[in-house]
Amino acid sequence: MSRKNSGFAADLAAGIDLSNEPVQRRSNIASNVLTGRSNRLADLAAGAIVTRTHELVDPGRCRMWDGHNRDYALLNEERCADLIESIKAQGRQEIPAIVRRLTGDPQHDFEVICGARRHWTISWLRSHNYPEFKFLVDVREIGDEEAFRLADIENRARDDLSDFERARDYLRALDLYYEGRQKTMAERLKVSESWLTRYLDLARLPAEVLVAFREPQGLGIRNAISLKALLKPDDRKARAFEAAKRLASEQEQAGQAMPVLDVIKALTVAVDPPKKSGTPKKSGKPEVVANAQGKPVLRVEGADRKGIRLTLLNRGGASREDAEAALRAILDAHWG
Repeated sequence: MSRKNSGFAADLAAGIDLSNEPVQRRSNIASNVLTGRSNRLADLAAGAIVTRTHELVDPGRCRMWDGHNRDYALLNEERCADLIESIKAQGRQEIPAIVRRLTGDPQHDFEVICGARRHWTISWLRSHNYPEFKFLVDVREIGDEEAFRLADIENRARDDLSDFERARDYLRALDLYYEGRQKTMAERLKVSESWLTRYLDLARLPAEVLVAFREPQGLGIRNAISLKALLKPDDRKARAFEAAKRLASEQEQAGQAMPVLDVIKALTVAVDPPKKSGTPKKSGKPEVVANAQGKPVLRVEGADRKGIRLTLLNRGGASREDAEAALRAILDAHWG
């Protein structure tokens, strides 16, 4: 054999394993798969991996949890318009609602912890030419206190949930889950006590004051500070209650709600009515002249040798007749 051919044969033989040891084949691959599965099961048992059960269900088989922090009755096409358009555009519900599985209820299979707007929207779409849509849910096994905290975390940053709805939910939970201990509740929610206090103050506003607001959902925690200040001492609180009743009657007759800030201003004037004297002060702060019901009519800015400076408060709730009467009183006092 030539040197060239013998070299080629040597190279070929070098690639052949002539030993008696068995060759390892694909059994290692199967072994790795089984090992991976065992490790995953171990992680699941140890809690290192959390699984979620998502299901597409009929929204009619779901009911709202009694502790849900949203007033389901207030949901409508306008409040859910953004979600309606989003689901229609995507062709499905992207974010699952959080639910618990029910037993012993023949009409419902699940209880909605978080996702009232999603439930309402899917239900509305199914009844408005989109019967193929299903309600996407994340099934959990949780207790009431954990469900409350979970719902609070999900909804805390949402603009569509009003301060008033959130405040009422906090007040209900305070006694139900935390035995009235505000500090404990704040610790569990990971918030400061002062932050929680502002919401509880809003929820604790008496019904005699809230009656003045046809849409109390528009009240925020900043409004609660102003309203709470009107309730002490008792004589001021009594005037606030009386004014709130009158404002409620006026709005009922008009068939429309006054803006929240206008109601608060009217209550403030009624609780601490300005002097009804038509004589302007020559120095000091401007004087507000009000009608018999406490509604501001005009403000006397001041008077000097050049004349009297007035500001008509035509949006304070007083009538034109009230303004004319106030002007006549000032004319009688200062016009020779």
